[in-house]
Amino acid sequence: MSSAAEQEAVAAERATPEAVVNGVSRKVPGPPVWPGASTPLGARFRVGPDGVAGTNFALWAGGAEAVELCLFDEAGRETRARLTELTHEIWHGFVPGIMPGQRYGYRVHGRWDPWTGGRWNPAKLLLDPYARAVDGEFLLPPEVYGHVRDWPQQQVADTVRDERDSAPHVPKGVVVHDDDDWADDRRPKTPWADSVIYELHVRGFTRRHPGVPEELRGTYAGLAHPAAVEHLVRLGVTAVELLPVHQFAHEDHLLRRGLKNYWGYNSIGYFAPHAAYAASGTTGQQVGEFKRMVRALHAAGIEVILDVVYNHTAEAGELGPTLSLKGIDNRGYYRLQSDARRYADYTGCGNTLQVVQPHVLRLITDSLRYWVTEMGVDGFRFDLAAALARSMHDVDMLSPFLAVIAQDPVLRRVKLIAEPWDVGSGGYQVGAFPPLWTEWNDRYRDAARDFWRHALPDVREMGYRLSGSSDLYAWGGRRPYASVNFVTAHDGFTLRDLVSYERKHNEANGEGNRDGTNDNRSWNGGAEGATADEDVQALRRRQLRNLLTTLLLSTGVPMLVAGDEFGRTQQGNNNAYCQDNEISWVDWGLLEEPGWRALFDLTARLIALRHRHPVLRRRAFFSGRAHSADGLRDLAWFTERGTEMTEGDWYAPAATLGMYLSGRDIPGRDERGAPIADDSFLAVLHAGDRPVDFVLPGPPWAQRYEVVVDTSREEQDEAPGVALPAGTTVTVPARAVLLLRVAE
Repeated sequence: MSSAAEQEAVAAERATPEAVVNGVSRKVPGPPVWPGASTPLGARFRVGPDGVAGTNFALWAGGAEAVELCLFDEAGRETRARLTELTHEIWHGFVPGIMPGQRYGYRVHGRWDPWTGGRWNPAKLLLDPYARAVDGEFLLPPEVYGHVRDWPQQQVADTVRDERDSAPHVPKGVVVHDDDDWADDRRPKTPWADSVIYELHVRGFTRRHPGVPEELRGTYAGLAHPAAVEHLVRLGVTAVELLPVHQFAHEDHLLRRGLKNYWGYNSIGYFAPHAAYAASGTTGQQVGEFKRMVRALHAAGIEVILDVVYNHTAEAGELGPTLSLKGIDNRGYYRLQSDARRYADYTGCGNTLQVVQPHVLRLITDSLRYWVTEMGVDGFRFDLAAALARSMHDVDMLSPFLAVIAQDPVLRRVKLIAEPWDVGSGGYQVGAFPPLWTEWNDRYRDAARDFWRHALPDVREMGYRLSGSSDLYAWGGRRPYASVNFVTAHDGFTLRDLVSYERKHNEANGEGNRDGTNDNRSWNGGAEGATADEDVQALRRRQLRNLLTTLLLSTGVPMLVAGDEFGRTQQGNNNAYCQDNEISWVDWGLLEEPGWRALFDLTARLIALRHRHPVLRRRAFFSGRAHSADGLRDLAWFTERGTEMTEGDWYAPAATLGMYLSGRDIPGRDERGAPIADDSFLAVLHAGDRPVDFVLPGPPWAQRYEVVVDTSREEQDEAPGVALPAGTTVTVPARAVLLLRVAE
């Protein structure tokens, strides 16, 4: 056994940093690495023993044999130091004198054994999964792959370890000092039922905005600029849902074609704001800039929801790069098949995180809490959420992930939105997520599209979707706002393209137009794409008004996509994930055109109408029963004859549907405990290509009606407030919505 002096000498040797210059390492004098603490994970600047300032580094690396901390100066020179302390599979150490702004990464040693899932390779510099800022861009030269990417026999290439150093080719983590207590911030805390969500891309929203200074366009600061915030306020939305802002990387197949991942669904840093969206700098400044953006939106009464991608990472499958988790502990972080060389892929992106593992679940929940408590966000939309809910293989609504979220005192209070499907077997789970969760309701999307292109066999599906989708969500205490209603999203046609194209036109993506869905449920109005035919143009604008009016009158939470309110087009591209250009960027010049300005005005008017009338944003499902002696029910359905629909009417082919919403007995009470009462409305939706005569229902439903919205009209401010007696036959133009207020 070695003496105490020998042990101290070995410890001192291991704690002496190692400098690497031009690929040659040598021991150099430097600050010692003190034991530090195993929590919290990541790089945390703090005051250490004896009042010495420095940074504590902690990395979970189960199964690793050694971990080296790698520090980089401004010239890119690397200094290495072994982390010798190991507590519960966490390697840790405190390095005195390491200040905010320091760039760093890790090299993790272990056995290279792809056949059992081991892919350790210390030649590859790894990003800290807990890095709070990232400096540099992810490119994908051969050096960043743990295996020899260009090995002649590709079927075994992933088993041949690449010994080249990746450090010159990959971004570094940055030490960030968190000293913000958010004391001056006021979260809007908008109730779910009152919410109107606006999905936008941080870069694309302001990249062409004339009111945002050029140097701020496409950045967090640009979104925080008064010109950008003013549009959101005038429109009336209550929340922005940001496409991914976690640090992400570009896929190799895109880089080879001169393209990049624009949407960002390829995360690699779950704590770091994507550096390319920062105007102020990338050595920690992006963190403060993001926080200032959140504050500006909160000050305007707008919540911030993040679209998050915890189901997979940018490291792809066995032939993907080694950037972080794959090199830290591949088999600990990812779901592997029985052949451990291969990855279980429920995402279509090459890998799936092993969420049932405690350390992976901790990574995700630590990240979520960080964005709420330290970055100020108000909620999350979970990409391919069904993949997170899988226990071993099947989707399980009692899975560890959902159970942890349900009991977490921070996360259970924020907005939680599931994309309730993945690409694996049994992955379609619309309507299945538990209380606390809302869901993207693609059945609403499909029904609305099919109704307005007159492709539904009857109106049963439309009736369910308009009234809150009780067939999907009226269980377990869930409410109508469990349904996030949308007609378009980032993935697919824009609203204008939905009424302008019947086929996708994705040639610019370089994939032979094979990518993107073929199930668009769209109708071009008689011509494919751009046309000079004024009648077709007018019909398309009417269809846009119909779709927006339907969405904003439906029970549930409406979601709009940025630019849809004034006719943004992607020129028929329904999968613009790699188009960081005018195809994807919002064209603000459209607001200068009268027809598109009128569409914006109608959208803002409908949102304002929704905010004013609680009958349009119910907190409980309709009962369909009479609540008074006169037989007036909270919801009733009518045929064009003015008679209530029978069971046979629901099954008969039809293009017209009348929906009566009673404001007399709305469930719930106001903040003072008083009953809630509102106006009553009759909405008439007519998708036929010919006008239809509709008889306005008489007592007990109404004595008189006033037209509030008529989508056959371009300019809604001219809408007459003329009283129409009950029993009057009104002519509803082809493909139009009439919204009438009951005038008692």
